[in-house]
Parts: sequence; C-alpha cells; structure tokens
Amino acid sequence: MENNLKAIIFSAGLGTRFKPWTDIHPKALAIVSGKSLLQHNIEYLQQYGIKDVIVNVHHFSNQIIEAVKNNNGWGSNIIISDESNEVLETGGGLVNARHLFKNNQLFFSLNVDILTNLDLNKLMAFHQQHKPLISLGVTNRKSSRVLLFDADNRLCGWRNLQTGEEKISIKKDYLIQKAYSCVVIYEPQIFSLIKQTGKFSIIDSYLDLAAKHVILGYDHSLDKFVDVGKPDSIVMAEKLFPK
Repeated sequence: MENNLKAIIFSAGLGTRFKPWTDIHPKALAIVSGKSLLQHNIEYLQQYGIKDVIVNVHHFSNQIIEAVKNNNGWGSNIIISDESNEVLETGGGLVNARHLFKNNQLFFSLNVDILTNLDLNKLMAFHQQHKPLISLGVTNRKSSRVLLFDADNRLCGWRNLQTGEEKISIKKDYLIQKAYSCVVIYEPQIFSLIKQTGKFSIIDSYLDLAAKHVILGYDHSLDKFVDVGKPDSIVMAEKLFPK
C-alpha cells in the first residue's frame, strides 16, 4: 500500500453511552489493555504504513490535543480538525476536514470507538479491483441498524430493525443485511458529491449517493471486531485486543 495515504479517525463524539467516563473525559481516551482507543487506532493504521492521520475533536478536545502532544502522536503525524464550537457528527466532520486531504488521493476513515483487525491491504485490494466510489467494511454481527446490500455487495439501503424504519436507495426484491464496521475507503471526489452541510451522519451521504454511485460492502465477518460503545464492552475489547 502507498505509504503516503491519509486517514481520519472520528473522535469528536459526546460518548453519551459511555458515561460516567465521558462526563469528564473524551471517549477517545478510554483505556483498553493499557492504551487509549485513539492510540489503538493510530497504531492499527501504522501497521499499514498510514502515518498521516487527521483526528477530529469536540468533546473535551483539549484532553485529546494534550494526549497527542505528550505522546508525540504515538509515532504518527497527527493533524487536529477542531470542532470545538459544534459537534458535526461523522459526515459533517469529514466535510469540515476536507482541506486537510490531498485532492487526488483516496483515503480511509475509522471511528475511534471501533477496534478490529480487518486487513486494510485486503480492503484496498477489493477497492482497487472493483473501483467503487466507497468501500465499506461490514460484518454479519447483530446490530439494531443495518445496511442493505444486493447480491453484488452494492449498497441499496438502510434499516432500523427496532423501529422498522427503512431508507431505500435502490429497490431490489432481495436485500442482504450487514452491520457497518466504520472502516471505509473513499475516492477523493466524494467531497464534490456530498450535498449535506453542517451536522449530519455520513450514513445519510452514503444513502444519498448510493442510487447513482457504486458503494460496495466488504464482508470481513471472520475478523476480530468490537464496538466499544458502552463501558461494559471494555471487558470484551480487552479479551480480543490484549495489547
């Protein structure tokens, strides 16, 4: 993989499911096996030669900036995208950081509260083979909200399994449910195609773009994966990622 690629780690969230930690800390600095979630993800990217990393910050942003500074970016070049004034969610956070990316280069995004050993070289090979606008890591795990794909792994919609709400971009007789892993490759033209502004979820952009642009799911269900969404998920995370 090219070693000059960039990634963004979404780290600005309020972490409301992660109280009481997030009453006085950002979720990005929650500790799993002796390291913060942010450090885990920075070191994960380093395994694939990705050392230019944008980190967006909002909730207790000063603590994240200080941790990055005190640890010299854990060996990476960390670029802060400051959202102190307003949390913009994943979509708004991505658009806000647009000026920090190179115009002609694909890039990755991760969510700071996700830990996985998904092989980014394999995700990249999949992306280069099929040439979609976006490649999304997905698995067969249980989730209350799922993405919907056709038999060719093309994104066609979204469904909330608890409420029954659906958003369908491409109508198909049969759609396959997959859970979103929050590990993504984007082509650089994504920025000129996203219509949403302000505060919004990147999922909204996926569903908006899916009708006219190929967005593919890359199934990595055999990989380790944990959503460190609540404090009790730390135990599972430490079993799966002991160092």
